[in-house]
Amino acid sequence: MTLLNDRQWRGNVFTGAWQPAQGGTAPVTSPATGDELGLIGHAGAADVAEAAERAATAQKDWAARSFEERAAVLRRAGAVFEDNTDEIASWLRAEAGSAAGKAGFEAHLAVTESYECAALASQPTGEVLRSAQPRLSLARRVPAGVVGVIAPFNFPLILGMRSVAPALALGNAVILKPDPRTAVSGGAVIAEVLREAGLPEGVLQVLPGGAEAGARLVADPNVAVISFTGSTAAGRKVGEAAGRHLKRAHLELGGNSPLVVLDDADVDRAASAGAWGSFLHQGQICMTTGRHLVHESLAEEYAEKLAAKADALTVGDPVRQDVALGPIIDAGQRDHIHDLVTRSVEAGARVRAGGTYDDRYYRPTVLDRVTPGSPAFEEEVFGPVAPVVPFSTLDEAAEIAVAGDYGLSLGVLTANPMRGMELADRIPSGIVHINDQTVDDEAVAPFGGVGASGTGARFGGTRANLEAFTETQWVTMQSEIQRYPF
Repeated sequence: MTLLNDRQWRGNVFTGAWQPAQGGTAPVTSPATGDELGLIGHAGAADVAEAAERAATAQKDWAARSFEERAAVLRRAGAVFEDNTDEIASWLRAEAGSAAGKAGFEAHLAVTESYECAALASQPTGEVLRSAQPRLSLARRVPAGVVGVIAPFNFPLILGMRSVAPALALGNAVILKPDPRTAVSGGAVIAEVLREAGLPEGVLQVLPGGAEAGARLVADPNVAVISFTGSTAAGRKVGEAAGRHLKRAHLELGGNSPLVVLDDADVDRAASAGAWGSFLHQGQICMTTGRHLVHESLAEEYAEKLAAKADALTVGDPVRQDVALGPIIDAGQRDHIHDLVTRSVEAGARVRAGGTYDDRYYRPTVLDRVTPGSPAFEEEVFGPVAPVVPFSTLDEAAEIAVAGDYGLSLGVLTANPMRGMELADRIPSGIVHINDQTVDDEAVAPFGGVGASGTGARFGGTRANLEAFTETQWVTMQSEIQRYPF
């Protein structure tokens, strides 16, 4: 028996049960072949409005349940994920273009996210405050209400679950709008797992849709909080719209993350780390190593070794082959990548590896002689491109690293970790890894960026999740009614 029976979700959206969407349907396609994998419901504004009303009603009962009941549902969800990882990974390969290793890793992250958030349900959610009055004074965390989650295509399962699971654990209802390009692995999977785990009807609703559905989700008066992961351009629009409606929006956005290779680093290990940071999942990760800042004494050797690793990587259909890289999600993104590479070469960069594509398969690409101002330096690529930029001093490395508006992740590779940390202190970033590349995530750690990369650590770990998905309420209590002079 499979978890995903397309007779249930085919042409439908999830409202606690599978049903047709007023917005119609949309095909689910393979980025590798263009073949249709199925048909999913496509939500419109009316679907979102009705879902928000149902969620607001269902949330009250869910919040009133004990933390033990909420934790039990999430523990069962973790077990369902664990029992069905092969099937889930197969959808990630087919629909998201994930290589086998990435697909398996993402499926495993959904397991850990469920179990960690089951534990979140029982965490202390308040503190006793001092008061000048003879009374009990305390601050407590209460559920925000209905949380709207807008998740992207690149890691569709975990980037949905990292908001859905903590929001549910803390007593909220959730409306999840997955990217229509990954509506099964980022939507139907989550719906079916939590339905199987016993989540009450209406507490989670999954509505794949486009801009119209997203705009309604942000504007709907029944939705208290928006949790958005996506591009900086789209995040600005979400933040602006949420601000007009006086609601919180947690924004995890793009990046152009630097990996700084100091003059004492092991070049072989550095090139391996750099290849992983730039080429994992075709570079379609917000934390992808977007700039390799390498000390001038190592730059030529590093670029040569990085190019050799790029040339050795296999690219192909991850459903039919055991490959390191799969396809770019769509032709538009592929063309964006190639245009950036072409413009960078015109600006003086040299192609050391890659720079070519076949259909949606883009070869892992290494560019050197990249300078500040080059498109490959300034712009987020969101593809398998590794620009190498030399520097001569730590001051210059810090200056190059802080150039631009992004501040998501930073890696520093060195034989002297304290020297690396001293450099990191000079570079604003939401995430810092000393002696590792820029791509990493754990359910127990806060995640988020600064500047154009988002609004801080809004996911992961007890404190960040509490701040994201609850409101703080001040409560006082006295033994009798306070006397006043009126």
